[in-house]
Amino acid sequence: MDDLVRQVLSHLPGMWRRRWVGLAIGWVVGLIAAVLVFTIPDQYEARARIQVDTQSILRPLLSGLAAQPELPEPAQQVAMLTGTLINRPNVERLVHAAGLDAGLTDPKQKEALVEDLLRGIKLTSEGEELQVFTLSYRDPDPAKAERVVAGIVTVLMDSDVGSRREDADQARKFIDDQVRVYERRLEEAESRLKNFKLRNLSLTGEGQGRDYYARMSAAQDELNKARVDLHATERARDALKRELAGEEPIVLAQPGGTSRIAVPEIDGRLDNLRKQLDELLRRFTDSHPDVQATRRLVEQLEAERRQIIEVRRKAAAKSGATLAENPVIQQLRLSLSSAEASVASLQARVGALDARYTELRAAAQRGPQVEVELAQLNREYEVQVKNYQELVTRRESAAISGRMGATGFRTVDPARVSRTPVGPDRMLVLAGAFLAAIGAGLAASLLFSLIAPVVHDARSLREVAMRPVLGAISMVPDVERDRQTRRRAMAFLGGLGGLVSMYGTLFVILSVIYRNS
Repeated sequence: MDDLVRQVLSHLPGMWRRRWVGLAIGWVVGLIAAVLVFTIPDQYEARARIQVDTQSILRPLLSGLAAQPELPEPAQQVAMLTGTLINRPNVERLVHAAGLDAGLTDPKQKEALVEDLLRGIKLTSEGEELQVFTLSYRDPDPAKAERVVAGIVTVLMDSDVGSRREDADQARKFIDDQVRVYERRLEEAESRLKNFKLRNLSLTGEGQGRDYYARMSAAQDELNKARVDLHATERARDALKRELAGEEPIVLAQPGGTSRIAVPEIDGRLDNLRKQLDELLRRFTDSHPDVQATRRLVEQLEAERRQIIEVRRKAAAKSGATLAENPVIQQLRLSLSSAEASVASLQARVGALDARYTELRAAAQRGPQVEVELAQLNREYEVQVKNYQELVTRRESAAISGRMGATGFRTVDPARVSRTPVGPDRMLVLAGAFLAAIGAGLAASLLFSLIAPVVHDARSLREVAMRPVLGAISMVPDVERDRQTRRRAMAFLGGLGGLVSMYGTLFVILSVIYRNS
């Protein structure tokens, strides 16, 4: 720090030696700056207040992000709105609509005009709500400033209405296309669900999937009971066969010389089977397994009966006697016929129950898979229905919004130009001009002192020559020289005071003008 102060102080004698150059430069710069201050044209500002729906304008700019974010800070919102509204296309439309390019044939001039408007048009917010904004523009011509602000408001309104109408049309077209797509998807989902239910009708009925295991358990119990009954009936039949094998038939003569051959063991079974067949036909159709099995037994027994009758008829014709049987044998054969019929009936019942149980077991094994597939199809169908309904609702909302013709802009105050100039601030500019004149004089003195440096003391000589200084001889006092030195100093201070006085007078004049305006 001491070295810096010493270096600065070391330049002061040289600057004082070149003070007249600095004073002249200061006067030249001061006069030029003073003239420029009073020749700068007045600036008139036109303003218009508009209400902007920031939600509807900024949301589309942020909709491309992965999640819908919150609106940025107020300063960022103003910057984004400025870049969105005061853009080159809108300004070019403004230039053409307001006739600002009249008389401009050079494209570079038009481009310079557009750039000037882009820099000059300002958008500022009022308050924290960020709903009301002020559009402003400054220009030496108040009529032009008012045309620019009114034109940009009109351009913004027109562009907003047009863009919203175009966006609404595009949105409706997009939604209509999506509605048609989801209609096809919904039809396909309905068709898949219908076909699946038809293929698995026995498994997809109301409550079928939940009670299939109970039905299978009941069918298994019924099958086991039928098997037990069949086993008991077969044992009873086998016992009758063993008793019948121990009896011998007898031959009895019948009066009249005629004979009648009876087959009681088969006749009884046929009667029982025919009764059972009638009962089955009342409950089932001809294609039912029990009906078909019973008919086959009836046909077999009838064929067997015809064979027995034929054999006995031939035997009776040879012997000329009537073949009769022991009453015990006849009773046993009737019981055996009944037992055979019961066995056949139970066998048919066991077969039918076994087939039914096998079908239920297969269905029960496939039931969970069917339920999963049905749930998946229902879920896909519900998703398609939900998406379709949402799209239809959005289409109606888009149509209502289009009919309402909502806009994001509303004019609060129309364009209005100030009656008095708002700029430039000549007092501030004049102060800057004064400081610039003083700074230019100091800089000129320093520059000339550096160009032609002069050694003023022994230390400066030692630093410049880089040799030791043995001594220094002081200047002999001279009264006339001191008097000339004082006169020059007073003349310099007078010149500097004249510059200061000139600027002071200009400050007084400006303050009077501003007070009277």
